[in-house]
Amino acid sequence: MSAPTRTASSTAKTAKTGKTPKTEKKAPAAQGAASTRATTTAPAPPAPAPAAPVPAPSPSGAPGGTPPRSFLTRLLSFASSMIAGLWSMVLSAIDRISAFVGDWLFSGKKALYGLAVTRILFGVTALGLLAANFGTRLYTFGSGSAWNGELVEPVSEFPKIWVFSAFHPAMGNDVLYTALYLLLGVLAVLFVLGWRFRIVLPVFFCLWIGFVEANDMVGDQGDNMFRIALLLLFFADPAARWSLDAKRRAKSGEWFRPGSQPALLGTVFHNLALVALTAQVCFVYASGALYKAGGAPWEEGYAVYNPLHTARFGTWPVLSDLVTSWGPMVVAATWGSIILQVAFPLMLLTRPTRLIGLVGILSFHIGIGVLMGLPWFSLTMIAIDSIFIRDRTWARLSAGTRRRWEQTKASPPPGAVEPSASEASRVASVG
Repeated sequence: MSAPTRTASSTAKTAKTGKTPKTEKKAPAAQGAASTRATTTAPAPPAPAPAAPVPAPSPSGAPGGTPPRSFLTRLLSFASSMIAGLWSMVLSAIDRISAFVGDWLFSGKKALYGLAVTRILFGVTALGLLAANFGTRLYTFGSGSAWNGELVEPVSEFPKIWVFSAFHPAMGNDVLYTALYLLLGVLAVLFVLGWRFRIVLPVFFCLWIGFVEANDMVGDQGDNMFRIALLLLFFADPAARWSLDAKRRAKSGEWFRPGSQPALLGTVFHNLALVALTAQVCFVYASGALYKAGGAPWEEGYAVYNPLHTARFGTWPVLSDLVTSWGPMVVAATWGSIILQVAFPLMLLTRPTRLIGLVGILSFHIGIGVLMGLPWFSLTMIAIDSIFIRDRTWARLSAGTRRRWEQTKASPPPGAVEPSASEASRVASVG
């Protein structure tokens, strides 16, 4: 085809499509411009990240070039850290202890049953001592005791105090002394029953101290513990259980509304008195054990033998011979009493050891009361030790005793034959 013919066909195709046909060959300038646009539009690949510089090793070998700390600096830092940790532990322990103490003091009166047992046994102790000495009251404490000189000049300081001096002026008058003696016995009965305890306790306290301190020669350490415990009972509530006052409160209610300020104050005083009584008992046991440990008879293991073979404390010669006939038993009793007394305060901290301690101390006092003829001292200490038995144990014992007592009302007497079923039905039909 000739050139004019190609031009004509191209013109016709342009007119038909409306597009200008591309030229087959571009100019060098156009090709350069297109290449520049392509290069500008396409993204350049990212440059590789520079490698982290490797720190040069320090002369001493510490990494990172950090200068080493001296031994003194490290020691001070360690000490400060330990002190801070220890101080934090101490503060945490103080917070926990204060929370426990606050909850224990204000959450209610503790050992109500135990203190009730203490009250009852104290009254029984007073009644027993008064009954045992009634026949010799005038010779031991009354006009017949003038030979010891205490009627003129008492050895104890208590008769010189007017609130405790009721018995001392009456020692020369047998009738008046006997009247006071019987009055003290009546107060002891009311003390056991827990009748108007807040009124009976102060009168009983003053008369009892005046009675036992009238003759200093016949007293023992049980009198001291009795007096101290009675003083602490002023701040406690020993009549809250097993007493006539408790029955009256159950009907008429408490004096103060629960949760009020007077009620909370009474709760705090009650619990603090319990703490003081516990501390007193622990001091007596621990100090007694340490005092014994310093003596040669206790160190060598024969201290129990000596008092049991004296006329004053060997009240049961047959039992004394039986107990002391075997040497190892004497040593075990001697050393065992020291270990038990000194360990008793720590044994109260956990329930298993508390049971062992209470059984041991109960056996200890029973032995003293029976073998050495000191029943009232032993009963006084047993009464105080009753506070270490939990209320739930006393309540369970009380409930079991009451249940068995109620069962005796419905059960036939021993030896009686219960009617058969046929006889019971015949009697019922006749009736």
